[in-house]
Amino acid sequence: MAYELYYWTGIQGRGEYIRLALEEAGAPYHDMAREQGDGVIEALTKKAQTPSFAPPFLKDGDLILGQASAILLYLGDRLDLAPKDPRLRLWTLQIQLTIADLVTEGHDAHHPLGADFYYEDQKPESRRRAADFRRQRVPKFLDWFETILARNPRGSAHLVGARLSYADLSLFQIVEGLDYAFPKLMARIGGDYPKVRALHDAVAERPNIKAYLQSERRLPGNEDDLFRHYPELDA
Repeated sequence: MAYELYYWTGIQGRGEYIRLALEEAGAPYHDMAREQGDGVIEALTKKAQTPSFAPPFLKDGDLILGQASAILLYLGDRLDLAPKDPRLRLWTLQIQLTIADLVTEGHDAHHPLGADFYYEDQKPESRRRAADFRRQRVPKFLDWFETILARNPRGSAHLVGARLSYADLSLFQIVEGLDYAFPKLMARIGGDYPKVRALHDAVAERPNIKAYLQSERRLPGNEDDLFRHYPELDA
C-alpha cells in the first residue's frame, strides 16, 4: 500500500523533508494535494479522529501522523533510514528536532511579526531579524552540525553511525534552503563547514535523490516557501 503525503502545493516546505525520505527509499507514495488539490488536506482533517494541527501529515493505512519529525521517526524504522540502536534512534530524532528549530528560525527571518503579515509589511523588522540570523544563528547551528560530523565515533561522513539516516537527508535540505535564501552569506562562511558541505554534496549524488532533484516532482525554491531569497536580507 502506498503512503499518502498531505502537504500544500506550490512549495517544498516542511513536506520536502518527508519527500526526501520516501524518494531515497524508493517507497511508493501519493503526494495527495499535488494530485487532487489542497482541498484534500482540509477534507481529511475534518474527518480524522486524530487530526494533525497542520501539514505535513502522513497516512499509512488507518494511521494518520503529523509533525515532520514524528513522521520521520516513524518512516525511519520502516524505510531503513534510522539506526536500530535505541539510543542512536533518539539521537537521530534529537538532530531532526534541532533541524526543525532551524527551519522555523529561517522562516522567521523574513516573517518576524507573524505569517499573517505580508513581508512588505514587516521589512524593517525582517532586516533586524535576518541580520541576527546571519551573524549568530546560522553559524551556531552549522557549528553544531559540523561538530557532530567530526565526532561521529564511526568516522563516517554521516551524522549518525556509518549509514545514511533521515537526519542526513534533512541536513541536505537545510543547506539547500540556506544556499537559496542567503547565497552571499553561504559563499562567505560555507568554507568553514567542509563536512556539512561534503554531506550535502554526497546526498545530492545518491541515485534516487539525484533522479528526484532532476524530476518535475522537485519544486524550485520560491518566495512563498520557508526559505526565501530577498536580496536585502542577505549580506
